[in-house]
Amino acid sequence: MTALFALATSLLWGLADFGGGLLTRRTPALTVVVVSQTIAAVVLGVVVMATGAWREAGGLLWFAVGAGVVGPVAMLSFYKALALGPMGVVSPLGSVGVAVPVGVGLMLGERPGLLQLAGVAVAVAGIVLAGGPELRGAPVQRRAVLLTLLAAFGFGAVMALISEASTTVTGLFLALFVQRVTNITVGGTALYVSVRRGGRALPEDGGRTVVLAALPALAFVGLADVAANGTYAIAAQHGPVTVAAVLASLYPVVTALAARGVLGERLRGVQAAGAGLALVGTVLLASG
Repeated sequence: MTALFALATSLLWGLADFGGGLLTRRTPALTVVVVSQTIAAVVLGVVVMATGAWREAGGLLWFAVGAGVVGPVAMLSFYKALALGPMGVVSPLGSVGVAVPVGVGLMLGERPGLLQLAGVAVAVAGIVLAGGPELRGAPVQRRAVLLTLLAAFGFGAVMALISEASTTVTGLFLALFVQRVTNITVGGTALYVSVRRGGRALPEDGGRTVVLAALPALAFVGLADVAANGTYAIAAQHGPVTVAAVLASLYPVVTALAARGVLGERLRGVQAAGAGLALVGTVLLASG
């Protein structure tokens, strides 16, 4: 069950990242974050009321609040790092955040077997290579590296926090709702500050019409992100966090494959090798 839900997480996150990347080509990143998370919060609010999940409010929800604060900061740091580039360095470096939940699992006493340890090593190497690291070219700005590491730590922290935010399925609905509301609060505040400083909330070409036309895609991004958080929480609760975190972090492979299938982008040799290693690591983890 852990492997199944963790792999579902990587699929959902990979597709959400791909969709979000396409949307930010025309729409400001902060607007994409706020609108997509607002749609997700509305859907989750209905689910929480329909299932009575609001009755399970308790101290664990502070983990969801923490994830909601860290998530937008990590996402915006990642987008800023991508803008500074090069993407071939930023993308794989951002995936090292898997070290956070893996480290938490080890501190909590998890001790993977030799086969699983081998799977972790192979899968992490595949994740990094799947991003297509650039081994030659212009030096990378120190700011880009620092922003990417901040984003990586944030992504890993969200994984660790959301896995602790609930102990039941209905409680998970409430935790995800609280996380989204916090996301909107943090992201909305950042958007307001950005606009006050001269930034744009709407695309330069098309304005509000572009955002309205993109609502279905924004809804997909927001709901896929919610579902990914949910499947990861279930995976982490039903098995070793060290295994769940690594398998859930295979999303760069999904994003690269989506770009090839939808946009016709060709995988570089190093990316294809990374995808192959990630698959081998997955098999080792699942069989361990």
